[in-house]
Amino acid sequence: MQVKIFAPHWGSNELAPQAFIDKVLAAGFDGIEMSLPADSAQRDDWLRRIAGAKLDLIVAQWETVFHPQFDAHRAALATLLENACAARPLLVNSHTGKDYYSRAQNEELLALADRIARKHGVPIVHEIHRSRFSGHPMLLLPYLDALPDLMLTADLSHWCVACESLLEDQPETLEATLPRVRHIHARVGHAQGPQAIDFRAPEYAAELAAHLGWWDRIHALRRAAGADVMTITPEFGPAPYTVNLPYTRQPITDAWEQNVAMLQLLRERY
Repeated sequence: MQVKIFAPHWGSNELAPQAFIDKVLAAGFDGIEMSLPADSAQRDDWLRRIAGAKLDLIVAQWETVFHPQFDAHRAALATLLENACAARPLLVNSHTGKDYYSRAQNEELLALADRIARKHGVPIVHEIHRSRFSGHPMLLLPYLDALPDLMLTADLSHWCVACESLLEDQPETLEATLPRVRHIHARVGHAQGPQAIDFRAPEYAAELAAHLGWWDRIHALRRAAGADVMTITPEFGPAPYTVNLPYTRQPITDAWEQNVAMLQLLRERY
């Protein structure tokens, strides 16, 4: 099984497209995970440049966060997922639904995503993320029971802060969740926040070990399932995640540097 590691565009949005692509290539990533511009000309320019660099693409859909009301959220989700799938990425990672929508509403959104995925033949996976339908294990588990084809992106850093733990008291939750994972966001969280200031610091050794254990398990499950490819995106984000609040508002670590360090760790491990 081939492991492909993607560079997050998040945190480098200020760079011109070719400058970012050159940075990705220099670091040794296999591809890019990014949201696509709404403007079709800009979108086509990105896609040409990515293809020209022989990089793979994962499209991130997160913009529905700007649509808190259900009807607007559903309409935006349909448009964003259609545009994402039309780009023919390896997969689409979607921030879907809200933790305050009813189960019926969230299931309607998941069904909409499933129809679009089948129409285009592009997998759509739904990110474990605070405030989404998957923001806490007890929110997600009923959907896993009801929807056997539901596929996930594991960003378990969000559950660490949601549950104020490293999930050591929830082995059954992980047993139910990890087989559904098709993509990993390799970010290290802790009981009081979704991102370690620097995952390499010895103070975060237990957190790093816990996350590596989860990723190892996902890797083993995908290999046992006969998957050809497994995708991972190191996803350490910029300020405020690199800021040690409340003591300072200035970043004290560099998110890109951590993403490259995680790339190197994952290359050696897998």
